[in-house]
Amino acid sequence: MNLLERELQYPLDDTLPAPGATIEVAPGVRWIRMALPFALDHINLWLLRDRLDGREGWTVVDCCISRDEAKAQWEQVFANELQGLPILRVIVTHMHPDHLGLAHWLCERWSTPERECRLWISATDYNAARLASQSTTAFGGEGSAAFFASHGLADPESLEKIRGRANYYTGLVPALPPRFRRLRDGESIAIGGRNWRCISGYGHAPEHIALYCDELRVLVSGDMMLPRISTNVSVYEVEPEADSLALFLESIDKFAPLPQDTLVLPSHGKPFRGLHARIRQLHEHHRDRLAEVMEACGEKPCSAAEMLPVLFKRKLDLHQTTFAMGESIAHLHALWHAGKLKRVRDAGGVWRFSAVS
Repeated sequence: MNLLERELQYPLDDTLPAPGATIEVAPGVRWIRMALPFALDHINLWLLRDRLDGREGWTVVDCCISRDEAKAQWEQVFANELQGLPILRVIVTHMHPDHLGLAHWLCERWSTPERECRLWISATDYNAARLASQSTTAFGGEGSAAFFASHGLADPESLEKIRGRANYYTGLVPALPPRFRRLRDGESIAIGGRNWRCISGYGHAPEHIALYCDELRVLVSGDMMLPRISTNVSVYEVEPEADSLALFLESIDKFAPLPQDTLVLPSHGKPFRGLHARIRQLHEHHRDRLAEVMEACGEKPCSAAEMLPVLFKRKLDLHQTTFAMGESIAHLHALWHAGKLKRVRDAGGVWRFSAVS
């Protein structure tokens, strides 16, 4: 446990759900953990006991990527953890593949001729997912390679691999449910006789939706509030001048009014208490990273690629490098939009940022 984690409390200690099983973390709230084939090797999913349109059953929150291993784990959950009741709806916090990938399969699996198992998601993220399914935006292909090259990524092998990832998103999210129910900030959803409030967040995804139940003092935080790692906050080619980091920091402050004893259910890591400490830690983390970027750009004009060893001290594989490039650009943009850096495109077409004198 690192020093920052010592400010948090893990009520379940190191207990984790077994594959295909669940653990109750609050009345009517069950935790599922599924493996991912990435450096970030797992995702947390949630089952909420529900009653919808007069039917007893369960609501799923987030889905995992589309892969046979995840489907097999879900089948174990269906057989052993649902008390013989159906899945009534699928809520997805945001459009990233580990959250949305199996939504189409779950909705089809639990729809009947009489009642459709509906996807609930923000309209922004549903349509962003449709765009990602029909193009290579942000996840690979020629556009991504050109964008990262314009921010200084020059390694020919890495750029070629990024070009080759044109089908990255559709490989993990092969289809989308054809219809959805829109989630909106501030909306209250009745789940199992309890009200859950939608809290929108920006900077990590187009319009991330977290869910808070005051009766249970439980926050399903998705990726907006993680206990051990900082959420990836990136800029990609579809919105090349975005100020994602400022949006993210503004968004996590929306959790500050929640009670001190709130139990946070994150998408990665373990359920924890210490929400307000974690908000402070994340602000301090990004404050320190921005200071490092500012110092480097004060010495000479820098590209985002040149910021990678400043912001990331470990060796990065290609998958991590694409996220790291997006995050490096986000930190430069935060300072650029704040008027502390200026940017100029050099003769080679690379954006370079330097301190405003």
